[in-house]
Formats: sequence, C-alpha cells, structure tokens
Amino acid sequence: MNPVSARLLAQQLICRQFSTPHDVVAWMGAMQAQEYRMMRWAVEMRTKKPSAKAFEKDYNEGKIVRGHLFRTTWQLVAGEDWRWMQELCRVNALRGLAGWMKSNGVSIPEAEQELVQLFFCDYLGKNRIAFKSDFARALEDKGLAMDDHRLSYHIRLAEYSGILCSGDLFPMKHSYALVEDKLPRQSPVPKDDALARLALKYFRSHGPATLEEFVWWSGLNISDCKAGMDAIRSELIEECWKGITFHRHRDSRTRGFRSGTLTLLPSYDEYLIGYKSRHVAVRPDHSHHAHNDRGIFWPVILRNGEVVGNWSAPGGTVQIEIFHPDAKLNRDDLQKELARYQGYLGR
Repeated sequence: MNPVSARLLAQQLICRQFSTPHDVVAWMGAMQAQEYRMMRWAVEMRTKKPSAKAFEKDYNEGKIVRGHLFRTTWQLVAGEDWRWMQELCRVNALRGLAGWMKSNGVSIPEAEQELVQLFFCDYLGKNRIAFKSDFARALEDKGLAMDDHRLSYHIRLAEYSGILCSGDLFPMKHSYALVEDKLPRQSPVPKDDALARLALKYFRSHGPATLEEFVWWSGLNISDCKAGMDAIRSELIEECWKGITFHRHRDSRTRGFRSGTLTLLPSYDEYLIGYKSRHVAVRPDHSHHAHNDRGIFWPVILRNGEVVGNWSAPGGTVQIEIFHPDAKLNRDDLQKELARYQGYLGR
C-alpha cells in the first residue's frame, strides 16, 4: 500500500471525479474552512474545471454551508448534511464553547440567549442575510449593546441551536441566514445511522486512515467513532504500512497516480489537517514550513503528494518558494497547475 497516492486519489487531488463544488464537499464530508478566501480554492481545486463563480453559485444556493461543526472549528459541509451533522456534534460543540466562555469570564443567562435568538430570527425574517456588524448595530438600537466577543458567543449559540447558518458569499466577510430559509427541512437521522454515514464519508474520502485520525478529524469520542466504523466494517479494508494499521474503503481507487504531480495546496487543507499525524505527507524536519505548534497552517506545494515548498498569491500572482533539497519541479507540470489556479480566478 502507498498511502500517499491513495490519499491523493481519495481526496480528489489527482484524477478528479467531480464537476461541481457541491459534489466535492458532499464527498469530503466536512472541509476545514478557517480561511474564508482559501476555502474556495480548497474545494475548486478538487473539481475537474475550477471556477470561483461555480463555488459562489453553490454556496449562495445553500448547496454548500459554512459553519462550526466538528472540533468546533469553521468547516464546509453539503447543505443536505448540515442538520444531521450538527446534531451529531452539538453536545461536544456546546461543551467546548462553554469552556471558552468560562475561560474568558463570560456567562450568558438563558433568558438573554432566548431574547437575542428571537432578535436574530426577527432581523433575518426582514433582511434575509446579515453581517455580524448588522446584528451589532441593530441590537444596539434596541438597547442590547454588547461587545464583539459576547456577540460572537451568541451567534455561535444560535448556530448550535439550529437557527443560523451561512448566508451569501461575499469577497471578504462571512454573512448569516436562517437555517429554515436557506436549507430544506429533513427528517431526523438516528445517531447510529449518522455515525455510520460520517465514518463512510471520512474513510471513503480520506483513507487510508487510522481510527485515531478519525477521532481527531471528527472530534467525537472514541466509542462513537468505533461504533461508526463497526457499522461499515464490511466495507473497510485493513492494511499495514510501516507498522501502522490503516483503513480504507473497499471502493477506493488505487490507479491514477502520475510521477511529477504538482499541487498548490491552500492553507488548512484536508490533505494535512484531516489527519492527526502528517508524517505521510511532510518530513519531520519540514513540518514547520507547513504549520506551527499553535495550529496555524500555510499554503504549501506538493510534489508527488509530499510537501516541498510554500506559495502565496498576492493580487492573484502566484509566488513560490521551494525548500525541499531534492525537489525537482518540471516546468510544464508547474505551468499546468498555475493555469488551473488562474482559470479558477477567471483569468
């Protein structure tokens, strides 16, 4: 087993199978979306023909939703997955949020929470979408002025209560909408079924991976993760690599890898952040080029699935820096990847 080529295929970084941004996000399950602009390239680079306009269309139509789900961090999920995924992670998410509030000395009474959430519903019932600054001004007009951090906690609580989700896509700022307006109503998914769905999505799109990596990615406890894996056990294949037991889906592709493959990987991409250990893709002595100890990830260049450099695109012009001593980049391969990025920007 070659976990590098298998992950490149599963993550749609080579031999891409999907044409729409929605289909990519639905396949991946949940995609880290910490960087508001980079998240778009993270999705589009996995489509056959990247297009920023295609992402905007699916986002505005609610086919893709951005919010706080697993690990209480920003993620993109398919619109049809939002409700059952949020229900699955709600308990852990609220526990994590309560910890942050306590550490910052913030306490929000239940009566205040209900009042503000009624306000959110009323405001969005009249305006359809809103920025955080819109909420702040309107609350102040009603005599409910609060600092930015307190408002952030209220927005997060409303999100976990199933009231708020992402609105339309704007160049720089995240907007909010009502879940009832943005997403279709769906029947509740029993927890056992939800765990099975999540395990299937993860190992199909991120495999080969370990149980520990599934626990890390989902933020769920180990018992729930084992239950999800057990539910699809007949679909998983166990393989050993360097003494580590990996799991991959039985339908995962094994052919399509081409030597010399170059990839402009955005910051916080699933290819790195989707695993507890990144040693498969990053040499230990190069890890500081990909991320720091505080959880900050930077855009990197992959060659054959290994991190070999960094890149940035100020003003849309790509700048690269190669730090891997043995990396030999083929000019044609590099130009092809740069052309994909420029095409995504519509240039």
